[in-house]
Amino acid sequence: MSHTSHTVLELDATAVLGLTEGINFKKSPAGKCFMIYKDKNTLRACRNQCKHQGGKFIKDIEDIDGRTVRCTKHNWKLNVATMQYVNPPDSFLQEEIKVVKSEDGGLKLVELVPPEPWTVDSRPAQELQPGEVTLTYITHACMELKAGDKRMMFDPWLTGPAFARGWWLLHEPPSDAMDRLRQADLVYISHTHSDHLSYPSLKLLAQQRPDIPIYVGDTTRPVFWYLGRSGVNLTNISVVPFGVWHNVDKNLRFMILMDGVHPEIDTCLIVDYKGHLILNTMDCTRPNNGCLPHGVDVMMSDFAGGASGFPMTFHKGKYTESWKRHFISRERKKLLHYTANLVATLQPKVYCPFAGYFTEAHPSDRYIKNINTKNNPEDLNEKIKNLCPHITTWTPLPGSVLDLALALTNQDDCITQPPSGTKILKDSWDFDLYVDELNAAISSKIFEHKSWIQFYYNWAGFKNYNLVIQVTETDDDFLPRDDGYDYLVDFLDLSFPSVRPQREHFYVEIQNRIGVMRHVVVNGLLWDDLYIGFNNRISREPDIYHHKFWNHFQSELPLSAPDWDSFLKMTHQWQLGSGGA
Repeated sequence: MSHTSHTVLELDATAVLGLTEGINFKKSPAGKCFMIYKDKNTLRACRNQCKHQGGKFIKDIEDIDGRTVRCTKHNWKLNVATMQYVNPPDSFLQEEIKVVKSEDGGLKLVELVPPEPWTVDSRPAQELQPGEVTLTYITHACMELKAGDKRMMFDPWLTGPAFARGWWLLHEPPSDAMDRLRQADLVYISHTHSDHLSYPSLKLLAQQRPDIPIYVGDTTRPVFWYLGRSGVNLTNISVVPFGVWHNVDKNLRFMILMDGVHPEIDTCLIVDYKGHLILNTMDCTRPNNGCLPHGVDVMMSDFAGGASGFPMTFHKGKYTESWKRHFISRERKKLLHYTANLVATLQPKVYCPFAGYFTEAHPSDRYIKNINTKNNPEDLNEKIKNLCPHITTWTPLPGSVLDLALALTNQDDCITQPPSGTKILKDSWDFDLYVDELNAAISSKIFEHKSWIQFYYNWAGFKNYNLVIQVTETDDDFLPRDDGYDYLVDFLDLSFPSVRPQREHFYVEIQNRIGVMRHVVVNGLLWDDLYIGFNNRISREPDIYHHKFWNHFQSELPLSAPDWDSFLKMTHQWQLGSGGA
């Protein structure tokens, strides 16, 4: 059975407004019972069913904080605010159901089915020999897994930038990293973001091994949606359903799971070798909707933070440097605390923080680099050790190797560090090579005609939303260019006024580096290159996040590029007609 998501309960705006602080008991038309916990603007939900023997929960008369419910069968108690059972203590964690809020003020409870697909056809763990299963850290989110005689590579970003020119590798990949990639038996790519799906790296791979087996999840937006226009010739890509074991050989199999917050693009992975599980949550905000296996042999996750344009690229109003630093410090601490507690809850035997080793290396992004501080993996591992001294923690360096058999028997030499003298941090990135490639779009013929603006936004297809944006093309320092465009887009009726409309409306100013913006426009790319790549500066009035707008331009743009050839032909014909009139 493949892994799918289902709406199990819907509440309209009136019912949502009627939710009280604390625990709310709800029943679906199908008779299924749920609990929704409200804490100001935060909502959490789960089924009203005890994990012990399936009893129903009722309010606990001994609970003075309004957070705990009691099972009618055996008096087990659940703290609905944390989803942890408090009686008996340290026993279970209740599977949470995703709460999806709608634009009209209503909500849906969305559940993954089955919730724990890895338990299907589970295997007992067999004894491993030293060297039988190893993990070699390459760089950022790239790991090589050797399991028996098979080698699997995760998210190979080995060269070039990510998000146009905003992210660059912090760690120097081992000198044989590309050879390892070419010799891999299979590759897993978690999602379409360019620090995981690196077209510069895959271009080098395809030159020698275009038929290497690559596996991706069945996301709403295909992981390789841009492949046909990328110039990369890969011929053996398999899209696999979520929550189903895929057998590599008799001992090795893997399962791809969806993210509960961003199911349209994000995935994570469980690998099973002889009953030993390796969990790789990658960038998932809520992997498998928060339902994850306990006691896996190895868990890997992101940890660093800083992978967003907010608040670094925002200015005006409250967005002073001191405000940004305070916000970033607070958010990093929250992420560190969340990750440490998640690891403590899941109790893996080995934990490794990865997928956060990038830097804003380009000189023009010095401000971003200075203010966008990230979590230190050593601090996270120390926090985990304080919570759970028995968990082995691994802060990876390029070329370091974890031997799983040795780790499971608590051997001190289970981690082999790279040889002395190995280069750890990158100090050169070939900036000009990649920035010049982006800037080539500046001279595209389409920008000789101002009508490209209307053509592009009509292609993008976002409208019927009371938002006006002002887009200004700038140089690297976000100063307007004399040869750049400065225009307004009114998304209520998808018009292009010369001045802001007199009606009340939301307003956002976006200053985009001209080379990146035009590269995105010409190729029909998602705006992640602009926003996540720190290639714009944003101000807004009022100070409200417009999810509908950003979600559209970051994940819902058409899969096919704008037809610029037709645009140029139409423009040429119009000019001929005007000249003859």
